[in-house]
Amino acid sequence: MDAELEKLVEAGKLTSKAAEKLDTLKPGTFCLHKSWGFGRVAEWNLLLNQILIDFTGKKAHPMQLEYAGDNLTLIPAEHFLARKASGLAATKKLAKDEPVALVRNILESLDGSATAQQVSDWMVPDLFTEAEWKRWWESARKQLKTSGAFSIPAKKTEPIQIRAEGISHADELTESFDRARQPKEQLAALEQMVKFHQQFKEPEKQLQAVIAAVENVAARNQKLHPELTFELVLGRDDLLESFPQLKTTHIGLTLEKLIVDEERRLVLILPKLPAAKEKRILQALPAALGERWSARALQLMQATHGRMVAQIPHVFRDAGQHAELKTMLERSVREHSATSEMLVWLCAERADWPELINPELLAAILSALEREQYLAAGRASKLQRLLLEDRQLFQDMFGKADVGLARDALRRLQLSPLFDELTKRSLLARIVKVFPDLESMIAGAQPQEKAAPLVVSWSSLDKRKAEYEDLVKKKIPENIKEISLARSYGDLSENFEYKAAKQMQAVLARQRAELEQALQNARGTAFENPDTSRVSIGTIVTVRDKAFKKQETYTILGAWDGDPDRNIISYQTAIGQALLGHKAGESVTLPNGEFQIGSIEPAPVDKVAADPAVAETEPASV
Repeated sequence: MDAELEKLVEAGKLTSKAAEKLDTLKPGTFCLHKSWGFGRVAEWNLLLNQILIDFTGKKAHPMQLEYAGDNLTLIPAEHFLARKASGLAATKKLAKDEPVALVRNILESLDGSATAQQVSDWMVPDLFTEAEWKRWWESARKQLKTSGAFSIPAKKTEPIQIRAEGISHADELTESFDRARQPKEQLAALEQMVKFHQQFKEPEKQLQAVIAAVENVAARNQKLHPELTFELVLGRDDLLESFPQLKTTHIGLTLEKLIVDEERRLVLILPKLPAAKEKRILQALPAALGERWSARALQLMQATHGRMVAQIPHVFRDAGQHAELKTMLERSVREHSATSEMLVWLCAERADWPELINPELLAAILSALEREQYLAAGRASKLQRLLLEDRQLFQDMFGKADVGLARDALRRLQLSPLFDELTKRSLLARIVKVFPDLESMIAGAQPQEKAAPLVVSWSSLDKRKAEYEDLVKKKIPENIKEISLARSYGDLSENFEYKAAKQMQAVLARQRAELEQALQNARGTAFENPDTSRVSIGTIVTVRDKAFKKQETYTILGAWDGDPDRNIISYQTAIGQALLGHKAGESVTLPNGEFQIGSIEPAPVDKVAADPAVAETEPASV
């Protein structure tokens, strides 16, 4: 012990314990204080009973000898903080050249473990800026895992530890799986095994028991937690693929069999899975479901979230069934049954589907937005933002359209309750940009031309009347009651029920206006005595494909009649318009190719009793 310190002890001015501690804290050595942190001993001043410490931000800070002996901890020269203070340039070089050695030094300086945040605190800003640290740590962490000498936790908040001698990374992974008690914990451990499968040098000895345990957990959870079963089976399959010498212990537990078992619940299961695993299951649909896979995939596309909507077309493409997907998309757009997610995807990918980008798409978008507005209390959706922000979309939809379709689209937009007046006029102007002659419909400079009469069957007219009666006598009165009840809840600015009821009121008003206009223009007919010398409304037309001699039969009926499965079409459809007026033997160009008209026969008479108030005096013709 230093002689001067011994004198202070003999004089009773310093305890022997404090003196022994101070004897190690000679000037130039490094130390830690629990409050002031890292420092270097600058000098002793024993006459004044002081020791001076250079702390960060506190140079030559004096401390009484007894207090310093009790509260300072010596830092050895190999401690990271001491190395950094003694040679910053050398420490930076070590970080660059040997990041694993540097992290080991930090962990050893912190008793063998430290969180990523603690490592960062000791390196930023002396060695790196914050941005530099993030890049460096991403690379260093991978090297730590590869070395096998460190235990790297899955959570950032848990400490990284130097692995005990004799415990390999592979052993640590299997021990982690064995310790897991909950299925989700076992799944997390399984995923780590898959990720670091190269660490297992004796897979049969180390992993065969894991395979059996995973399969048992998967089978037990299928009924209540099928999404967990799918993830476990996928992880099991990854291990089996990495190690062919491993064997399944549950012959019936395959991904394909699991898809078959859970086919009806896939719509609920898949959204709960990570994107990569969801994709693998979708890609397995053809092998699992055989011929019916496409029908199930189309159902999933119509009933699920945007991520799956974007994935399923790739499966169709890979299976060579692009045409089947196109048919479904055409029908869903035509029938206004397409979901918002499908429409957003279709608009984003429209370069691949040019034939579907037409005025019918706008009508489908508006219908989807009306459904959304009612359900989502008016919040702007992704589809609505796309419609407003994608200024090229209207050009693509109307660039090759007939002016009559553009006029109908303008009328629908004008009646729509979806947009405020300024937004509505902006959308209308985009159509007018394609068809300048329609500007008068917006400006009101000229009266709008009277809508053409609609030729409809008596049965379809009765259905529309029943729909109107239900709307006026049931739905609208019920909505008025809902508004009144919701208003009684008070505070309309925060009243969700009131907002939802008012939005539904706007939808019902638009539906009423459209139905009234349609019923006013409708002219009912039974399709009696149609002109069969040419294709007309109320005839059955047989056409033959010139190239392949394939025969098709179309029944052309009224504006509201249509059953694609039975080839019953409205005279307003593209096929109907192309056929009308042509005689037997003439050639026509239909959307699906060149055809020659064969026979023209009268369609069955519509037997629903006519309404004399709107009865026609002569057969309909176009």
